[in-house]
Amino acid sequence: MPSSTTFTRRGFVTATAGVAGGIAAMPLLSACGSAASNKGGVTTSKGLSAILPDYVQLTNGPTPDIPVVTGANGALSDPGFLNYPTNLVKTVGSTPGSGGSYSAIIPLWGSIPSANNAYYQALSKALGANLTVNPANGNNYGTTLPTLVAGNRLPDWINIPSWNNGQANTGELTVEKFADLTPFLSGANIRKYPNLAAIPTGGWQSAAWEDKLYGFPCWTSGNSFTGVLYYRSDILASKGITASSVKSADDLYSLGAELTSKAAGVYAFDLLWFSIQQIFKAPPNGPGEFVVKGGKVISAYDTDEFAGALAYAYKIAKSGYMHPSAAAGDTNDSKQRFWSGKSLIESDGTGAWNLADFTSGKGANAAYQRGAFDVFASDGSTPKIALGNSSGLTSYLNKSLSKTQIEEILELANYLAAPFGSYEYTMINYGIEGTDYTMTSSGPSYTKQGDNESNQAIYQQLITPQSAVSNFGAADVTKGLCAWTGNAVKYAYKPTFWNMNITAPSQYQTAYSMAEVVDIVNQVTYGSKTVSDFQTALANWKKSGGQKMLDWYTANVYDKFGDGS
Repeated sequence: MPSSTTFTRRGFVTATAGVAGGIAAMPLLSACGSAASNKGGVTTSKGLSAILPDYVQLTNGPTPDIPVVTGANGALSDPGFLNYPTNLVKTVGSTPGSGGSYSAIIPLWGSIPSANNAYYQALSKALGANLTVNPANGNNYGTTLPTLVAGNRLPDWINIPSWNNGQANTGELTVEKFADLTPFLSGANIRKYPNLAAIPTGGWQSAAWEDKLYGFPCWTSGNSFTGVLYYRSDILASKGITASSVKSADDLYSLGAELTSKAAGVYAFDLLWFSIQQIFKAPPNGPGEFVVKGGKVISAYDTDEFAGALAYAYKIAKSGYMHPSAAAGDTNDSKQRFWSGKSLIESDGTGAWNLADFTSGKGANAAYQRGAFDVFASDGSTPKIALGNSSGLTSYLNKSLSKTQIEEILELANYLAAPFGSYEYTMINYGIEGTDYTMTSSGPSYTKQGDNESNQAIYQQLITPQSAVSNFGAADVTKGLCAWTGNAVKYAYKPTFWNMNITAPSQYQTAYSMAEVVDIVNQVTYGSKTVSDFQTALANWKKSGGQKMLDWYTANVYDKFGDGS
């Protein structure tokens, strides 16, 4: 999907990936279930290899201007488009449906369009099936799901975000209520559905439970990186500073004095924490993030690399080179500080580099240009960067559907997963030309009716193709992001329990959240607490239930299923 748009159907990935540690990076590990029930859980490495669909790049879809780069450990960059295709190629040869009627429920973070509108009717006609999608308020979706289950009112097709797995008890639902798609999609079986086969493998892995494939991935990326270290390219260039000269933590720190002018209210650094973790090769950390050391599962916080990253973040915060508002923990105005040139280096997600940023930055300063440092390691050695979860949202089919119905829905899904810029993609994302959108030199532009009907993430919450990068009117933005990602994938690795669905007993939910530790970590990065304070908080967390939770993961996940690598 384009990365140039707002928080609508077009900007879902952009908006979430734009905040490091957001939806795209949220762990699939869910502190849910009961101690007595462990249905619906981890997929073994052997089981996974037997069920994962083949990955086959499309040959009949639109050709991207910037092709996918294959990196290490299965990482892929997302394709880039400098212009919207003018020749809308069809990737589905005939009407996919055969007249069936199906209901679906999805979360929506936006205005709910009117029922049975012209866009819905046109898409049902294109699908050859009556697919009625009922959007629910995404903000309270987690409370909606249990009600549906308790009342036995599950639709034929339903989206469940990974962060709602606990409330929905998705692990048990997969076994008891959802259809097993393994016979239809595993291995070469998926080749019957070329658009589905073109979705990166990691997306399908996130939809696997108990050695079976149960769902369709939504908003799948081949990398989902967080923690891009950005800089004001125009300002550094004016000072004769080249980004390629920054190859270590010391190099980065040395820019502090060179770029900071307190008299002018200009500071070298804004909040850098997520990038600092990557620089120090610290494992992804936060609630529910783990590492295996000496055959035991430990918290990602409890590593030498994390300690080194935290000490460096504290050093930055106390240096006088960090913007005072950033040191006060103000994240609301961080973009404005960057756009106005009051802070010159910041950390954010890949979604921050887009057309909206380009437009806002140019509005603040006509010379504005965002750049990103290539990934580097604190000591100048070969860097590494963790893959994020490939998909944060998964949709499932009702177990009560017949084989014939499932096969029809698979044909519908193949249509809905058509790649960026195709005829089908344009229909799904923009609607009817002349009614919902007009084609301009910058690509499809919504009409007033389209804004109300087709400009929402509706069908995209059932399945989507691999994400694509486009920023029409700002080609350099697309080129820059694709170049950065194409380099970063070379250093990608799979963090512990990557893309694994794990059902842990609910008694560990408090320990899993690590609320007090997370709070102290944030304060250390602002300079208001010390690394020693963090070590004390971590020790207290272990004593108050954290170690018991870690022991559970060692015995029930790592010892039985491995680390997911």
